[in-house]
Parts: sequence; structure tokens; C-alpha cells
Amino acid sequence: MILGVVLAGGLSTRFGSDKALAELGGHTLLTRAVDALSGWCEMVVIAGRETGPAPCIPDWPHPGMGPLGGIAAGLRYAQDMDYETVLTCGVDSLNLPANLLELLSPAPASLESQPVIGHWPANAATAVEAILEGSGKHSMRAFAEKIGATPVKSTHKTANINTQADLNAAEKNYGL
Repeated sequence: MILGVVLAGGLSTRFGSDKALAELGGHTLLTRAVDALSGWCEMVVIAGRETGPAPCIPDWPHPGMGPLGGIAAGLRYAQDMDYETVLTCGVDSLNLPANLLELLSPAPASLESQPVIGHWPANAATAVEAILEGSGKHSMRAFAEKIGATPVKSTHKTANINTQADLNAAEKNYGL
């Protein structure tokens, strides 16, 4: 079984307002991310928010840990609920490839261009927790390397919304 985890605990500083609630084509980025993962996962949760269109879990060990805090929370939740793997994406990840799960299987693997879009074994929780509790580099790439994740190249253009200009470009590029 696969748990979907939308990483939505960021501060949206480059965006200028709560990015998760920004609308694109009449739907919030948060709803779009939940809907996208729902196509591949038995259940989807949102990490780093208190409310949303799916069950919400707090980042681990606390807010402000970046994407790894959401991934740690999702992996811990997956272990507690007996999920085998976790499929993650950022709240700002748009236009995921239709064959995403196939591209990222077997776990662990992530998109080389956007490592927050990944497929992780639930038992990787201890590895991400060790990174977050340690004094070393707290990055997605450090986590991926630590667990031997395959960096997957894809010719599919996946959008990443960091600014209002990115959102405007997505509206034009995807006809939304």
C-alpha cells in the first residue's frame, strides 16, 4: 500500500502569501496536489498544515524543518498505519507525469530535477530522522543519498510554483 504525502509546511516567503491556497484554474494548489497523488495512492495526507482537503499531520519533529520535516512525518505515519511506501510531492508541484509511480518504482527514487517528488520506503523514517536530529546537511539530496535513492531523469516538464510569476506562467503554459 502507498501513502501519498503532500508537503505543505513551507512559509511561502518567495510567493508572498500562502501558496497552498493560491488558485490555478479555479482550484487551490493544495487541492491539485492532493488530487494528483490520489490517483496513485490508497490514502493522501497533508504534512505541515492544520486543515485541508485531506487529513493533516504536523511536520516532524516540528515546523520549520523544510521538506524533510514533512517527509519524516509522512514516513512515521506510514509506519504507524502499515503502509509500505510513501509517494511525496510539494504543494507547488504541478503537471506530474501520468506514469509517475512507474518512473519512481521501485522505491527509493525521486525526480532528479525536483527531489521532493519521490517514492520512499516507509522504513526510511529512521534515516530522515537521523538527518534532522544531526548536525549535518538537512537537504533532500542528503536524504536521497543516505538511503540510496535513484535520481530519475524525466523528459516530462513538471512545474514548480515558487513565485506569483511562476503561477502566472503555469496558467499560460497549461491553459488553466
